[in-house]
Amino acid sequence: MEQRRNIVKGLVAGAALWSSGPDAWAQAPFRSSRITVTTRGRGPDLVLIPGLASTAEVWRGLATQLERRRRLHLVSVRGFGELPAQANADGSVMPGVANEVRRYITEQRLDRPALIGHSMGGQVGIRVAADAGARAGRVMVVDSSPFFAALISPSATIADVEPIARLAFQAIQFLGDEALRTRGRSMGLELGGATDAVFSSMGWQGGDRHVLAQALYEVMTVDLRRRLPDIVAPVTVVYGWSADQSSPRARADSLFRGAYARLRRPATFERIEGAEHMVMIDQPRRFLAAVERFLA
Repeated sequence: MEQRRNIVKGLVAGAALWSSGPDAWAQAPFRSSRITVTTRGRGPDLVLIPGLASTAEVWRGLATQLERRRRLHLVSVRGFGELPAQANADGSVMPGVANEVRRYITEQRLDRPALIGHSMGGQVGIRVAADAGARAGRVMVVDSSPFFAALISPSATIADVEPIARLAFQAIQFLGDEALRTRGRSMGLELGGATDAVFSSMGWQGGDRHVLAQALYEVMTVDLRRRLPDIVAPVTVVYGWSADQSSPRARADSLFRGAYARLRRPATFERIEGAEHMVMIDQPRRFLAAVERFLA
């Protein structure tokens, strides 16, 4: 008799969870030593991944516009902003962060979510989409390249950029963010290209110096172009652009198109005039319009 009552209780509890719909599953706690995720709104799932030295705060304006129509999953990387570094304090950063975003999608039973990643977050989005296959609905990368050095010089190799990345690592570790920005500007004059896509976001919200240094080193040296054919979801590439031929951003069209040439299906390209690296902040209305087209 007791066993029968326990079975009935289990069936009733299961029915209540099922009848409450898919949102009930999202309430399951997600614990990670590499990322935090907060949710807002209701509707189809949208995962927002910030860039280097940023937290989910960078998406505040966009989230306010979308939360009545989308269930937003706002990712922050531990070690950026005020978040303690935890597992990101040792070893590489981006592979572990991408694995945790993918685990979150799986454990929270998100149904083919859309992904939007800025800068480093775009590279994380590329990794997630390449590994998730059809479980990723669509992907937007915002001023992000599978190989950032190609935005400085299309013929650049990892070997070319590694000494510069090592200097950048040391600059953050021992000299701080301002030294990196100064060095970044001089490198921009030396090398040309959209160097603000690599350097200009440093110091946006700061964070643990070792995590920032390691993450920047990875952003500069990782080449994810070989992973592009593994992505089956449609990809949209958003980037800052300038009509001023004296601006490095005037070359952005060809640089970004070349960077994503290995996708199995052609990407959609959205250039945002008047924006540089922080597209969502530099031109929020134009960026929102691009996001609306992406989600339509």
